[in-house]
Amino acid sequence: MNNKGGKVAVVTGAAKGIGQAIVRRLAEDGADIAIADIADTSETQALVRKTGRRVVFKHCNTSSEENTKAFAEFVMKEYGRCDILVNNAGIYPFVTFDDMTFDQWRQVMSVNLDGTFLMCKAIVPIMRKQKYGRIANLASAQCFYVASNSLHYIASKMGVIGLTRALATEVADDNITVNALAPGITNTGTVRKDAGEYLTSLPELQAIHRPGDPKDMANIVSFLTSDDVAFMTGQTLVNDGGWARL
Repeated sequence: MNNKGGKVAVVTGAAKGIGQAIVRRLAEDGADIAIADIADTSETQALVRKTGRRVVFKHCNTSSEENTKAFAEFVMKEYGRCDILVNNAGIYPFVTFDDMTFDQWRQVMSVNLDGTFLMCKAIVPIMRKQKYGRIANLASAQCFYVASNSLHYIASKMGVIGLTRALATEVADDNITVNALAPGITNTGTVRKDAGEYLTSLPELQAIHRPGDPKDMANIVSFLTSDDVAFMTGQTLVNDGGWARL
């Protein structure tokens, strides 16, 4: 979707994996990038510069209201606008319900759901003034089928879907669309490290018998943040190789 020339995209959680692939794709589409992360993003920044686009980075804990407000101010100082917001930052620790503590529950909710809310809260006012914006939130295909040891994660991502639907209604008159992507099992470094066995077992349940690649997810985000979605909002697109088949 090469209609992002001159646009500015904010992406959270872009040091590696899906977030890094999203940043690279949006830069290839012609957007300048602002990265919010708590990790080292130098590798991702180098990928953006290879495309000829500009990139800036600021350490940002997206579950902190103070951090997200400061990040929005940083983006305005650097670019003077923000056209695209991709809420990708998230965690997915595996733990059974019996072993799950309230602190673990709150940590996942804080990063996955509170972080999405706070970034939207910080960036939407910029988009309202511009009368333009594209927001893409990362949910999860796990919301649509049976999955164990992920109660807090699935609850947080269902919250992201609800936030997406409700926010879409509130900002539509300002020419802002809000949609979500629900990835299936994706071959990232974190998944290989923490859940590598699923990369071979889960694809057998899919129509397409391979795990997703970060590029597969970045391609959908490119669409959701393009001018082609001017009439689509409040939707969740599942990209899981045909497991959920909604």
